[in-house]
Amino acid sequence: MPSTPLSTLLSGFLVGSLALSPALASGEHGGLSFEQLAALTRVTSVAIAPDGGVVAYTLSRPRIPGQGDDGPAWVELRVVGADGTDHGYVTGEVNVSRVAFSPDGRHLTYLVKRGDDEHTSLWSIPLAGGESRRFLAFDTAIDAYEIAPGGKQVAFVAKQPVDEQREKAKKKGYSQEVYEEDWRPRRAYVAPVALDPPPPANPDDEPEEDEDPREIDAEGSVFELAWLPDGERLAMAIAPRPLIDDRYMLRRIHIVGVETGESSAVIENAGKLGDFVVSPDGAHVALISAADPNDPKEGRLLVASTVDGSLRDVLPGLEGHVTRVGWQDARTVMYIAAMGVETELAEIDVDGGEHKVLARSGLAGVPLLTHLSLSDDGRSAALVGQSPRHPAELFTMNHGDRAVRRHTDSNPWLSEVTLATQEVHGWTARDGLELEGILIRPLPETTPKKGSPLLMIVHGGPESHVSNGWVTSYSRPGQLAAARGYAVFYPNYRGSTGRGVAFSKSSQGDAAGSEFNDLVDAVEALVKEGIARRNRVGITGGSYGGYATAWCSTRFSEHFRAGVMFVGISNKVSKGLTTEIPVEDRMVHTLFDPWTKWQFSLERSPIFHAEKARTSLLIAGGTADTRVHPSQSLQLYRALKLIGKAPVRYVRYPGEGHGNRRAASRDDYVRRLLRWMDHFVVNGATELPPWDLKLGHEDDEEEDQEEDGEAD
Repeated sequence: MPSTPLSTLLSGFLVGSLALSPALASGEHGGLSFEQLAALTRVTSVAIAPDGGVVAYTLSRPRIPGQGDDGPAWVELRVVGADGTDHGYVTGEVNVSRVAFSPDGRHLTYLVKRGDDEHTSLWSIPLAGGESRRFLAFDTAIDAYEIAPGGKQVAFVAKQPVDEQREKAKKKGYSQEVYEEDWRPRRAYVAPVALDPPPPANPDDEPEEDEDPREIDAEGSVFELAWLPDGERLAMAIAPRPLIDDRYMLRRIHIVGVETGESSAVIENAGKLGDFVVSPDGAHVALISAADPNDPKEGRLLVASTVDGSLRDVLPGLEGHVTRVGWQDARTVMYIAAMGVETELAEIDVDGGEHKVLARSGLAGVPLLTHLSLSDDGRSAALVGQSPRHPAELFTMNHGDRAVRRHTDSNPWLSEVTLATQEVHGWTARDGLELEGILIRPLPETTPKKGSPLLMIVHGGPESHVSNGWVTSYSRPGQLAAARGYAVFYPNYRGSTGRGVAFSKSSQGDAAGSEFNDLVDAVEALVKEGIARRNRVGITGGSYGGYATAWCSTRFSEHFRAGVMFVGISNKVSKGLTTEIPVEDRMVHTLFDPWTKWQFSLERSPIFHAEKARTSLLIAGGTADTRVHPSQSLQLYRALKLIGKAPVRYVRYPGEGHGNRRAASRDDYVRRLLRWMDHFVVNGATELPPWDLKLGHEDDEEEDQEEDGEAD
């Protein structure tokens, strides 16, 4: 494989992941349309070859609502080759994940369920070209894997297979579930690898059976793993059980002997654990961790010894959150950090000494960076970046470069769409705290004298934040709303990430207190500045943003004409007792057990203030949500319906979880959201709009017309 730097191979070349085609029609109001939103593709991950010569990436290609089979987006494997062209390696109706290069760089490996696979299996494809080949299947789905440095073994994670006796009982009808007890642990296994199997000496001979994977005898449930360079040890993120709460709060990195399963060191980071990477010499692990057990979000960059597990915070006091990490060499860690609404790509010495920022988004065309992959020598980086003008794309940067280079244009038609202006906009809370968010100005670029209708879109978490990148999606339709004349504001209220540990803790134990006062203060500031029009304000959000929407539609109803609550919280008492993350909820959000402060929890619940509601509220969510139980939506709907003082509607999406994955569910939700806002905020209606959007009827009408034509 060539070792020419990417900057030489791809200089001045922009790859189009989609063939150039006429732009999809803009919406009736100008700007981005529903159809264009549904058609957006995006780069979801990157992997650079060991020598830095080529880059593999995954491309999420959505299904078109109402056309063909419904479902989540397809995810393809593509490669930007040494000749600068974009090649589709695994395309079509597939869902590829965990793409990696083999240690020698000659193969790409990935997880997928295809063909006659019973479960997600491990596949490979030669980089030089050829057919994909499944080289490892297991009795359950493979969740994570890594090929050993020598290329002869692969370690992988999968749920322990179902007991044979239990499987027999299930076939006889004994399919009962024992909640949070009948789980199967996630185990680590090792199996031999033959990415280039030699042809049989005699073609008529039966192929030899593959050697069965061997389970590593390590206690607990394994979530992620990485080889140490010696090929004899693994760094494994292990929690006591495979439950979501354990994954969030209790994962710790163990250095485990592959043959013995014994831990030679345990890295006892405090609280939540994010990404981790082993250094090239195997002496250290760089990891992203919470600062302490009550820190809402992992974001500290720590370096740990693989010998004794001792930890060092190499960026103490960082007023931001580290999101990605890699090793440039055995002494230098490279990382991406969220800094306010922007991101930085930087490097720091393993001892926390020399520190250098390499690129910052918003400057000199640098995009907002979200993913990082480094070549073996650390001199070439593949990145995923986005901007207010485009969703996630593939970028690269080489050692010594002053800027990143873009290599894909996954939505070439987007350049022909008139997008509204997006900017960072600040406001001051009533207690003097300075806050900021992302503002999208309405189209056309003329604000009425009294201001525009305002749509406030509140992020979830609350340990999250909105950055100054591409912010439009089916549940947060900023550009669509701006095309309809709305000013759209994404507030980063107190408790958001991106500003360090202290700021992200500033709303703890005070649910719906100062954090949601910040939202009202933002509305008042936007009205005062002439951007928004008083009495023409709508609010929406999902999860914790749905909680904010419900609170502002009940307790603060006088400030909001309409709300759309998505997978949101309405009753803090029952939420804490029905969620799949009760420990995480207590440790980093409420700081108390639900039964110790019944009255406080009740008074901080939107349902407690339901009689004050005059805001028209659309409630929506999936029937299979385990994070925020669907009963949260039902309780608020029933209360508002019985009280009868505010229009309310409840839309349920069968089989969807904490957010919609299927194309039709997404399309239905975003159309309902904006119709609700148009109906109540803009038109000032007081009665419910028709419940049926008549989506998916078009094909039936066309078929009827065709049949009529044939009959004539």
